[in-house]
Amino acid sequence: MYEQISKNKHLSYILIVVMTALTIVFGFVIGFATTHSYWLGIVIAVGIAVVLSLTSYFRGDKIALATSRARQVTHDDAPQLFNVVEEMSIASGNPVPAVYIINDSAPNAFATGRDPQHSSIAVTQGLLDKMNREELQGVIAHEMSHVRNYDILFATLVGVMVGAIALMADFFLRWSFFGGSRRSSSDNNGMLGVIMLVVALVLAILAPIAARMVQLAISRKREYLADASAVELTRNPNGLANALQKISDDQEVLEVANRATAHLYIAQPIKKFEKKSRGLFDTHPPIDERIRVLREMAHQAPAADQSQPATT
Repeated sequence: MYEQISKNKHLSYILIVVMTALTIVFGFVIGFATTHSYWLGIVIAVGIAVVLSLTSYFRGDKIALATSRARQVTHDDAPQLFNVVEEMSIASGNPVPAVYIINDSAPNAFATGRDPQHSSIAVTQGLLDKMNREELQGVIAHEMSHVRNYDILFATLVGVMVGAIALMADFFLRWSFFGGSRRSSSDNNGMLGVIMLVVALVLAILAPIAARMVQLAISRKREYLADASAVELTRNPNGLANALQKISDDQEVLEVANRATAHLYIAQPIKKFEKKSRGLFDTHPPIDERIRVLREMAHQAPAADQSQPATT
């Protein structure tokens, strides 16, 4: 389990470095191709990223909750849910997050917020109806792990970089379409300008695709990490494994989910997409693979570690 946690942390950091480098290189090339300034493109890229970051950092959680039609509830509304959330908060050492329920019969859940002090967990009514307490603990522990591991911040950071690259690519392609590339090449004496223009055009097409692939790779690695961290909190791999199995077997469609929020959920909420997609563009790792890893953890763990969740 601890090897799984360490491996996924390192891979996530490597992917963040790759994404940062891609953003800087793309800004550098775009800046030179449009203005012959090596640094203007980087300044523009950073500026776009800062604006998107501030918006996502302070308002991203509210947007996700509103889009999902989640309503905040109290202990009196859902006592068992609140008790489990409090247990996992104690086990993780984090403050108790705000709790939301989505009025949908499909079992699923997600966490959002910029840090443990400003976090929320949303679960569907279907999850509450179809999970026993042990399985609910596994799901909540998974979401608390996302909060504790700052996966929400990771997702925001990477999403901002993807958005910045997409905006720059769109700007450059429109600029080229309206004749900017021809004016630039005629103004620039030498082959370097022509080469940079060609490179910029290729990157404008490929960079957003590459950025999206890196974003999804990070998302998949953080899901494995949250699974392993959840086991650390509950000491019960089978609870989460059974919950994921029920979610996988359930045929209900989560009506409020869309491509913008799908990556937040504990399992891919768009069933049609999950069945068709098994590759680089998946938002989640294969759920059967996650269940297999959890079953192996349960098989390898000492019996004493699978009894009750940690509460201190």
